[in-house]
Amino acid sequence: MSLRIYTRTGDAGDTGLFGGQRVGKDDLYVEAYGTVDELNAVLGQVRTHAPDDELDAVLLNLQHELFVLGSDLATPNEDDTSKGRIQITRVSGNQVVGLEKLIDRFEAELPPLRNFILPGGDPLAAALHVARVVCRRAERRCVTLTRSAVEGGTHTVNPEVVRYLNRLSDLLFVLSRVANLRKGVSDILWATQTGS
Repeated sequence: MSLRIYTRTGDAGDTGLFGGQRVGKDDLYVEAYGTVDELNAVLGQVRTHAPDDELDAVLLNLQHELFVLGSDLATPNEDDTSKGRIQITRVSGNQVVGLEKLIDRFEAELPPLRNFILPGGDPLAAALHVARVVCRRAERRCVTLTRSAVEGGTHTVNPEVVRYLNRLSDLLFVLSRVANLRKGVSDILWATQTGS
């Protein structure tokens, strides 16, 4: 038996978190994991710009990790991480370290950055810049959620989520530069305009 795509349970504007709690579709938890879902979709679109095998594998792995991160955000109570056969995994510090290692590995391939750069260049690089800014928005949503949860005192947010998104946006920036380099396209350097 397959699952129906529609359930009608959200028709009044609410949805369920993993632990069963019903919240509005504009709740901070939903806004946070919804923006992470948007980022995941953007990375799927990035992959249509024909990255090389190495970059494609990295991007696919990031999509899997973002699915875990979204599940983490949708499960605000520490004791509600399993339901039937479904087990929620929390984002860990090891995944943050993994992103740092990727940043270091790919940065070693790049010339030193001495200027700000503008988003653009090769279509793959430009798409990675879009992913980067969506990632920054997801990070901001998670910071807002974390502050709200602390002030409300009813739920917790895994602190590794914000750290992960912070590093991920840095990685996406580095990957945009790598994409340009590998395609033989120069980064677009920002320069102040001294006159018209």
